[in-house]
Amino acid sequence: MKPATYRMPAEWEEHEATWLAWPHELGDWPGKFAPIPWVYADIVRLLARVERVRILVQGREAAEKARRYLTKVGADIGAVEFYACPTNRSWVRDYGPVFVRDKSGHLSAVNWKFNAWAKYTNWQLDDAVPNFIAERLSMKLLEPGAVLEGGGIDVNGRGSLLTTEECLLSPIQGRNPSLDRGQMEALMARYLGAVNVLWLNRGIEGDDTHGHIDDIARFAGPSTVVAALESDPQDPNYEPLRENFARLRRMRDEAGNALRIISLPMPDPIYFDRQRLPASYLNFYIANRLVLVPTFNDAKDRIALGTLARVFPQHSVVGVHSLDLVLGLGTLHCMTQQQPAASTGL
Repeated sequence: MKPATYRMPAEWEEHEATWLAWPHELGDWPGKFAPIPWVYADIVRLLARVERVRILVQGREAAEKARRYLTKVGADIGAVEFYACPTNRSWVRDYGPVFVRDKSGHLSAVNWKFNAWAKYTNWQLDDAVPNFIAERLSMKLLEPGAVLEGGGIDVNGRGSLLTTEECLLSPIQGRNPSLDRGQMEALMARYLGAVNVLWLNRGIEGDDTHGHIDDIARFAGPSTVVAALESDPQDPNYEPLRENFARLRRMRDEAGNALRIISLPMPDPIYFDRQRLPASYLNFYIANRLVLVPTFNDAKDRIALGTLARVFPQHSVVGVHSLDLVLGLGTLHCMTQQQPAASTGL
């Protein structure tokens, strides 16, 4: 295989900024929207300590309102930039651009198509976000012509990529029914530098994205993967997560090295109005010298935070209460998208 033209940096590589979209869709948090802007504000407060935060807002009035929230929680407003760009939802991980570097170190934005996980009809504003961001950053825009969300992939920055068959290969998931495994791998190699695609099976109960990887397994180093395990044999996640874990034990990185697999527990099931929510500690976000971890008022919060503190010894590992946030069917990783810092060389 010829050398990759582009490389998607690992999330732990230095960031220039984190992108978010300020929450506004009341239906994503039915009956519990009121605390959500405060959750976002506190997350921005934490991120603004270590990097710039770039926030998409519906317009000038929305920017002023968000600024008031941020001021009240003590965020460093000087590290925050607002961009008037209407969106349908706030899960910028999935519809925002995926940033990659070329061999000269220049950043480009990959504009994968977005169809709202084949679940919602209002997605057109979100699908236009990569064009907007690339234009505002004067950045080259790459267009593979296929549907892929940022939460459906995770990379080690050296050529290995984690994803699931449920997300990208299932004929009923509504993304790319005309593309097979080889064609998807070719696109990810060309546009993300993924020469070693590691396929897990399926995601967790309550995940309406059809198996996003960022709830079940994440790279935490070039050959280190943190993966979710469920301890209750009666839980629907028990068998799928064990199958994924077994697959990881057989896998190798792009250099042929065995992966170091570290387990994280699953929190106890969380329901709202009889709906199982996709609560997972794997939806953490790695910022500059900081790892934000969703917590759920669960005894296993402590285990998850302690494990990730050992995995990321150079980072501050901070828990973010996410019981309200997860009602929107996503948490910290889903709401963020990293913009890598400028660099030289692929």
